[in-house]
Amino acid sequence: MKLGLSARMSRVKASAIREILKVTERPDILSFAGGLPAPESFPVEAIARAHERVFAEEAKAALQYGTTEGFGPLRAWIAERLRRRGIACGPENVIVTSGSQQGIDLTAKILLDAGDTVIVENPSYLAALQVFSGYEARIATVGSDDEGMRTSELERVIDQTGAKLIYVNPTFQNPKGTTLSLERRLELVRIAREKNIAILEDEPYAELRYSGTEVPSLAALDHEAPVIHLGTFSKTLAPGLRIAWAVAAPDTIHALTVAKQAADLHTNTLTQRAVARMLETFDYQGHLGEIRALYGERCRAMRAAVLASFPKGTRCTDPAGGLFLWATIPGIDADELLLDAVRERVAFVPGAPFFARTPDRSSLRLNFSNRSSELIAEGIARLGKAAAKRIAAAEPVIQIATSA
Repeated sequence: MKLGLSARMSRVKASAIREILKVTERPDILSFAGGLPAPESFPVEAIARAHERVFAEEAKAALQYGTTEGFGPLRAWIAERLRRRGIACGPENVIVTSGSQQGIDLTAKILLDAGDTVIVENPSYLAALQVFSGYEARIATVGSDDEGMRTSELERVIDQTGAKLIYVNPTFQNPKGTTLSLERRLELVRIAREKNIAILEDEPYAELRYSGTEVPSLAALDHEAPVIHLGTFSKTLAPGLRIAWAVAAPDTIHALTVAKQAADLHTNTLTQRAVARMLETFDYQGHLGEIRALYGERCRAMRAAVLASFPKGTRCTDPAGGLFLWATIPGIDADELLLDAVRERVAFVPGAPFFARTPDRSSLRLNFSNRSSELIAEGIARLGKAAAKRIAAAEPVIQIATSA
């Protein structure tokens, strides 16, 4: 018997990324589709030892229900880490979430009523768009370029829509890999403070910088601006841990806590304790240095391969960190190219699903973190071959008449 789904579910589209991953699970396909960290970067032994210690010393507490806000020592570690980045917070400003995706969902739950407007940059993080659609929000867009969201458009859009929330992925954005400039960050927090509109700052990649100079988080630039800051261990330790956090003013943390109680009561207590114990002795900064070196090499390898192998006229971003590169191939429909690419045993994510409005169908997102430089070169060459074939097939055939 088929269940009758709620009306709101008609607004939520399946994740194009997750659907593509189902197709690309074949071991012979070089996939650049998922936003997957390199598994060889996971500190497996340290995580295992931490769990052993928790079972030996505090198993009963670790296997019991926990507080919704999260394990105290872990919240304290997160707060101290963020203070070093200029974010004014203590443990009371931190709630531990089950991945930063839950932070997006809980924020939408406490701030948005049906019909409220969220402003996002175009393109934007696909799973955030899914969340906002699920809460029956209207989505307004502003453009973006190599310096991130075009904040010069914000005040006009706010005035036109009465928006309640601005969602931004400012540092090594998913999908483009771009970073919001300092000038635009300052403009964004000023607008938010003056207009009293909340910013959801999603920063899962901020600690994965491998070139350039660090830019302060929005939450560090203006302590009076209404910013909810999200971070995660998914990209620095391991995504399977599902340990992330939201940082906000105490009254906002209280609202997030109530919303989380209705969702899952609390994040996994065993994993929280294990991560907290691990961080007491683990060289987290040294670990970050290793990841940055690895991903920087792979990013450079992919960008060089794209410029060498893709058709003439291709444009691609030049990320200073994160996991993604964004390419645009004029004259190509990326959905059609994906079909050709799979036949060449390579995969990517077409760019169109990341656009809330007016998609650019010639764009594609490429993940470089989960493949070696050698496999990146091979896979991008295959993809470039598929793109060249499609462009050649689309070119008109010119017939030259000959006289008898």
